[in-house]
Amino acid sequence: MPEVLPIDPKQPDPALIAYCAYRIKRGDVVVVPTDTYYGLAVDPVNVRAVQRVYEIKSRVVTKPLTLAVNSMEQAAVLARDVPDMFFQLAHRFWPGPLTMILRAGQRLPLRVTANTGNVAVRVPSSAVARSLIDAMGFPVTATAASMIGYPESTSAQEVCGQLGERVSLVLDAGEVQQRNFTTIVDLSGTPEQWNIQRAGAIPAGEVAEVLWQ
Repeated sequence: MPEVLPIDPKQPDPALIAYCAYRIKRGDVVVVPTDTYYGLAVDPVNVRAVQRVYEIKSRVVTKPLTLAVNSMEQAAVLARDVPDMFFQLAHRFWPGPLTMILRAGQRLPLRVTANTGNVAVRVPSSAVARSLIDAMGFPVTATAASMIGYPESTSAQEVCGQLGERVSLVLDAGEVQQRNFTTIVDLSGTPEQWNIQRAGAIPAGEVAEVLWQ
């Protein structure tokens, strides 16, 4: 079984966060709580670690991994040709359960984008996840710590039950409070083109209201 370490979801211990960042930087797959589920966190520029995430989830390699960032500025650095709509939505809904798909910049390996040329980004409202990003000084992957076809894990116990020794370390912050999917908006098309790939915690009408103002 993985190493499981309790952590305060509101005031995470800096020493635990630093230890988690160290494990990620050396290439380990670490599970961290976000605001909607427990996620698999690896260094997105470590191609071997990214490949391990796909193997753990049995995920098809045609779907890009979501990256957790700590600001809209950090997200914009990872992308190119960022449309104004991105900043409108980020101002309104970040931190929170909104994932946006953008055209990826050259900084990211193609494996992270699943060869699509796109990157999915969001700023979680979880203090643990954001503290970890700050400690890393760079985004981390944030795809759900669950197998394809299984429910997203909302506790460390569910993670261990599904993934077991496939992961190295789990930060246990108790039950995740938000029980809905993130809403996914695709902004990777033309500057004025957008579509909602998945409705979730943020209603489609609220997204449309911001973009149609």
